[in-house]
Amino acid sequence: MTSPGPRSKDRELRKPALLAALLLAACAGGRGGPPSPSATPAGSGPRVVLPSGAVFALEVARTPEQVAQGLMFRESLAPLSGMVFVFEAVEPRAFWMKNCHFPLDMVFTTSDGTVVDVLENVPPCESDPCPSYPSRAPADTVVELTAGEAGRHGIVPGVKLNYLSVPER
Repeated sequence: MTSPGPRSKDRELRKPALLAALLLAACAGGRGGPPSPSATPAGSGPRVVLPSGAVFALEVARTPEQVAQGLMFRESLAPLSGMVFVFEAVEPRAFWMKNCHFPLDMVFTTSDGTVVDVLENVPPCESDPCPSYPSRAPADTVVELTAGEAGRHGIVPGVKLNYLSVPER
């Protein structure tokens, strides 16, 4: 066995610093939510512009696994953030609040951003079986926000949201 050379020693000395930097970065991100819009460079990342002009950073749930996970097990959403669910077809949608720990506003839209339904202050599921919350109109895109945000930002059926950098269907 040979002893490590100077490069190996440098690498070994850098490992604790790298680990510390990674841990700090992970902690700075909060509870797994997206970075706040102020921390997101202009023009990057999925976002939605609400009727009030407020811009919310969005996490995208597109795959069946992401859709099934949704916001389960989260304690909260960061301010000015939400989750968008992107589906292939426009059809009636229903969501439940299993393992969600805080109330939500659910905004059902078509891909052009037209709001077709809003369910406000949907409560977390208290016990099984969890109730399902269906949309009153077909949608292919659903945005979940912290309860109260839809009313605060003028989201009602008929208005348009402006999706920015949200992946195509």
